[in-house]
Amino acid sequence: MIFGLGTDIIKVDRIEKMVAKGRKNLETIFTEREMDYCESKTRRSEHYAARFAAKEAVLKALGIGWRDGFAFSEIEILNDNLGKPTVFLHGKVKDFFQKQKLKQITISLSHAKENAIAVAILEK
Repeated sequence: MIFGLGTDIIKVDRIEKMVAKGRKNLETIFTEREMDYCESKTRRSEHYAARFAAKEAVLKALGIGWRDGFAFSEIEILNDNLGKPTVFLHGKVKDFFQKQKLKQITISLSHAKENAIAVAILEK
């Protein structure tokens, strides 16, 4: 049963400005593993932007937004061995997910030179 659906789109140049300020600036939004992944890519800002959009999409699907102390870095987007993006939750976001008795998050990311988009589906 679907609990929630969330989508987000972001301009890559918005994230590119953050990336230009250095890794320290990104630490409040992205985990170490996410940053390592994005930094390994040629078009790293696109990969950061897609992950940012994914975090927003997950929160929209949960119906909670950025409130009550939820942190961007509590939602981690990593790729499996085949390249499929997977969501890992931490902290308050994970607690909320478990409290709602949710079972699965399916995430889809896409990015191009100018925009990145993500869609999240949460199942109960």
